Amino acid sequence: MENLMASMISTTLPPIVNARDTLSKFSPRNATSSIPSPVKLHPRITDSHLNYLCKMGRLSEAVMALESIGQHGSKVHAHIDLVEEKTPFLDTKLVSMYAKCGSLRDARKLFDETRDKNLYTWSAIIGAYSREHRWKEVVGLFYMMMEYDCLPDGFLLPKILQACGNCRDIKTGELVHSLAVKCGVDSFPFINNSILAVYAKCAKLSLARRCFESMEKRDKVAWNTMISGYCQIGEIEEAQRLFDEMYEEGIKPCLVTWNIMISGYNQIGCCDVAMELMKKMENLGINPDVVTWTSMISGFAQNNRTDKALDLLNEMILAEVVPNGVTISSALSACASLKVLNQGLEIHALAVKMGFTDDVLVGNSLIEMYSKCGEPEAASEVFDMMSEKDIYSWNSMIGGYCQAGYCGKAYVLFMQMQKSEIQPNVITWNNMISGYIQNGDEDRAMDLFRRMEKDGKMKRDTASWNSLISGYLQIGQKDKAMSIFRQMQYCSVSPNTVTILSVLPACASLIALKKVKEIHGCVLRRNLVSVLAVSNSLIDTYAKSGNIGYSRTIFGRMLWKDFITWNTLIGGYVLYGCSDAALNLVDQMRKLGIKPNRSTFVSIILAHSLVGMVDEGERAFSSMIEDHQIIPSLEHYLAMVHLYGRSGKLKEALKFIEDMPMKPDSSVWSALLTACFIHGNFGLAIHAGESLLDLEPADSLIQQLVLQAHSLCGKPGDSSEVKRFEKDFKVPKLIGHSWIEVKNVVHSFVAGDGSKSCSDHLFSWIESVSKEVKAFDLHRGFYIEEEESEEIIGVHSEKLALAFAFVCGPSAPQSIRIVKNLRMCGDCHWMAKYISMKYGCEIYLSDSKCFHHFKSGRCSCGDYW
Repeated sequence: MENLMASMISTTLPPIVNARDTLSKFSPRNATSSIPSPVKLHPRITDSHLNYLCKMGRLSEAVMALESIGQHGSKVHAHIDLVEEKTPFLDTKLVSMYAKCGSLRDARKLFDETRDKNLYTWSAIIGAYSREHRWKEVVGLFYMMMEYDCLPDGFLLPKILQACGNCRDIKTGELVHSLAVKCGVDSFPFINNSILAVYAKCAKLSLARRCFESMEKRDKVAWNTMISGYCQIGEIEEAQRLFDEMYEEGIKPCLVTWNIMISGYNQIGCCDVAMELMKKMENLGINPDVVTWTSMISGFAQNNRTDKALDLLNEMILAEVVPNGVTISSALSACASLKVLNQGLEIHALAVKMGFTDDVLVGNSLIEMYSKCGEPEAASEVFDMMSEKDIYSWNSMIGGYCQAGYCGKAYVLFMQMQKSEIQPNVITWNNMISGYIQNGDEDRAMDLFRRMEKDGKMKRDTASWNSLISGYLQIGQKDKAMSIFRQMQYCSVSPNTVTILSVLPACASLIALKKVKEIHGCVLRRNLVSVLAVSNSLIDTYAKSGNIGYSRTIFGRMLWKDFITWNTLIGGYVLYGCSDAALNLVDQMRKLGIKPNRSTFVSIILAHSLVGMVDEGERAFSSMIEDHQIIPSLEHYLAMVHLYGRSGKLKEALKFIEDMPMKPDSSVWSALLTACFIHGNFGLAIHAGESLLDLEPADSLIQQLVLQAHSLCGKPGDSSEVKRFEKDFKVPKLIGHSWIEVKNVVHSFVAGDGSKSCSDHLFSWIESVSKEVKAFDLHRGFYIEEEESEEIIGVHSEKLALAFAFVCGPSAPQSIRIVKNLRMCGDCHWMAKYISMKYGCEIYLSDSKCFHHFKSGRCSCGDYW
């Protein structure tokens, strides 16, 4: 947005050295602003003249004079108090006078003291509250009025109906509607439109439609009300139909109508359609006003198209349309999302120049912008300069400090807030809890969480629990997060979408399937399955938890699917080694006119690699670039290395790596290393391993793999090279750990572990099965061994877990799920295949490199891991 404010800001911004220094230049004391001169009495209405009218008893004239100028009402009231008898007319005029002078409290006090209240008295006080937009009080006064047996007339009814609509009070609106019918004024155009507005604002479109169709004459106000009502509930197609019908009936839409439609399309995310409407409006000779531009800027900003939002602000200024506070706030929100401090400073300068520094909405947006741009001190400057602060101001500043890691400063502000007129609300407490736990201070977070209801007198809401859950997950404490989730349910606090999307990924483990089912049940009970992100997360979590069948069922029941839905299930099938199912889904996507995106192509290449379809994988890679104009990322290059590596085309894999336009990372070299081991090319394995060491020289696992490659490549009896590596790197020995869930309890095993009470039975069972396995004379090939051999450290942990499932678990287990921290060795892999064949069970095992699904003597990895 270069030269964005050139036409409106005369001050040239200096180079930004410090946001605080720059901010100080925008202080209100440095800004030029026009200060309004004090209000003066009309020349004919002086203090002496008012005193004369009062002394002469011409009080009505004095009050009417004051109503026109809004000054010194208390002086006249003091004279009136000296009069023994006051008339209802004078009381009504005084109430009206106080209200117009901005003294609503005095007006209400006088109103309450008035004994003989008539229609005009009620009209005065209701009008006063209506002008202040205090709609609930207007409704309350209406009910008081009815208790006094005083009925509103045709002039007062629209004000009451307006209040009903603005505070969404449909019951009172229906009551007032029936009253209008009884009084015979319901056919008056302004009352009819007011009734229509109540039903539209309360989203009772069927009732609104009935009123609309019964109207003898429908003006622009009625049409706009109906169109606005449908836009409000997101039924933009019906709003568009009414818009077109309005044209057909010969009523030309005005600027308000166009703005309603533009805002409606922006609200549902159809910003491009809204943009077309704006252009069409201009072509018809209707110039967009500040509302039009603000709607467009807000629409693009709220739909993550922040660059376009800032471009529109520039166009708006070039069109000489003066922004308002909402425009500035929307533009600042866009800057906050993009974290573009320079542009945020320019818009701050514009806000100062236009006198919006006292606008609470603008101030809050500035705090958010500076906080998200990593300038909490600048945000604090804005906060301190704000003459008026609301709850959002305090919460934004506290949240900004927490986000920047300044929890101490946030706490000081939190304490100050408790001593101010604005007390902390549930969002304030949640910000503090979230800030502490995300910065690693779980004790302070839990302390605040416990004190929230006792000391803060604040009921914890779903977001309070979510703050703890997401915080524990962020610092890697999954068990505590799940414990908090269960406590949340025990306390009858309903989880929401955020809760589910936080805990589901934490359960994406083979030993957490029951937890996933538990959360799925919660999703069904809370009717959250219709939320697209939740269903997508369920598909992904079930696949990673060893139940791709559930993933497919959820997929089949979804009425609406996005790219993430398709890619998640396709990726799930690739994980299970089901290349046919994955590629069939890709074909279904194409038949439905859905083009594969960059994530889809990763899965397509990997699916082809699973079955050795090298040519097809190469064609997919080329098509992605040439036909779909997708620039390959590191993920695509890694998939291609797997494609060549699985098929034994190691030279092609190495050349592909050397020709990559970007530097290969450790995952690429690790993929080549795996292929070299499996296909027995240990010379190339050493090259791949040493390339890995160049990237991660301190990684003990990589050091061990290089040692293995040298050992396998060296001459028998000559281990000098291996000894040199061992001396230089001092490679630590890696010990495997495995976990298995049996009878709802998770058991852990370490290689050579004999601590279990049934350990003798475990070792006996393993020894018996091992003898059967050795009877099969099959070539097992070479595999990477991350763990020490069983001759040195004892039986590997996954074998112990398998034995435990048969010896201590239910008889003839049909499904076994194990998680291991290291890569399986070849011997354990072969034993798992044999057990799945002999006992007819399915074994799901997730190690550090691969997901294995053993069934009928075969593994989903195709013996390549």
